[in-house]
Amino acid sequence: MHIMLVFLATIYGLGLAELYQSVRTAVLKQQQQQPQFLSIFTTKLFAYYLHVKYLAVKNCCQFRQTLSSDEFKRYEICISNGPQLFISDVLLFLSVRQLLKCRCKSVWLISKRSVMNAKKCNTPELVELLQKSAVEHLTAYRQLVAQDIGSVVTIVTTDFEALYAYKCTNYQQCLQLCTRNVHTLLYAGHMLIVPTYPVFNQLMDDDIVSLTALTLLVNTECRHWMGVVCIFQLTLSLYLMTQCQLRLHHPVVSLAQTLDYIKVAQRRLSADTRSTLNSATSTTLDQLTLKLTESKLKTNANALL
Repeated sequence: MHIMLVFLATIYGLGLAELYQSVRTAVLKQQQQQPQFLSIFTTKLFAYYLHVKYLAVKNCCQFRQTLSSDEFKRYEICISNGPQLFISDVLLFLSVRQLLKCRCKSVWLISKRSVMNAKKCNTPELVELLQKSAVEHLTAYRQLVAQDIGSVVTIVTTDFEALYAYKCTNYQQCLQLCTRNVHTLLYAGHMLIVPTYPVFNQLMDDDIVSLTALTLLVNTECRHWMGVVCIFQLTLSLYLMTQCQLRLHHPVVSLAQTLDYIKVAQRRLSADTRSTLNSATSTTLDQLTLKLTESKLKTNANALL
């Protein structure tokens, strides 16, 4: 459409020139003089104008590249070195230069807004993908550990998957994983611990993060193990299992069964049946977590009665 307008304007200008030439020729014939041809454009400059104008209409990005490197610079040099210019040559050159400025500014603004919008819109998606990738790698690590020491320590490999499912509010999946883990770990001889590194806070809920901070305050022994508080896989699974049951509005019978599991876990902690792998850690976080979980179950069970 723009190209057609350019050529129509050109034809219109040439038409006016042709009309003027015809009138002038008629007058000269009447005066018995030899007719002369009228020039309103320099041929080479007019060719440059049409070429640059075509690039501008066809492709803004290509047009910007041409502006900075090739065609427009040649056009500018040619018009600067011209021995004799018509007013039409100058006007066409100025119109193209103004068009270049407007187009480049418009393209730059659109590109900048697109980048800003892309950053704004894609940041949550990027964080989610990074978290999902981290969980996949942690799960793969769990599987390798299970192959190496699975004959000595009972290990479940889906604890990080359960945390991620809970964070994504996929409570049914989290409940299934945690129920299976509790059944595996409840009477196991030795269990694995989960270090609560600060980077894991993204997967933990507010209660676990708060209890971790409280444990560091009240029990300095936890700081001797790389300054990290640890929690048993069984304790974490029981907590997530309870949270999912409450959010899915499970009946009192289901809550009572989980309460029995918690009492078994508390007795195990009291008997201090930890493996040598866990001898340098404290059960403070486990005790606080189980106590909080028990309190939540009893409160909700009483409300349902």
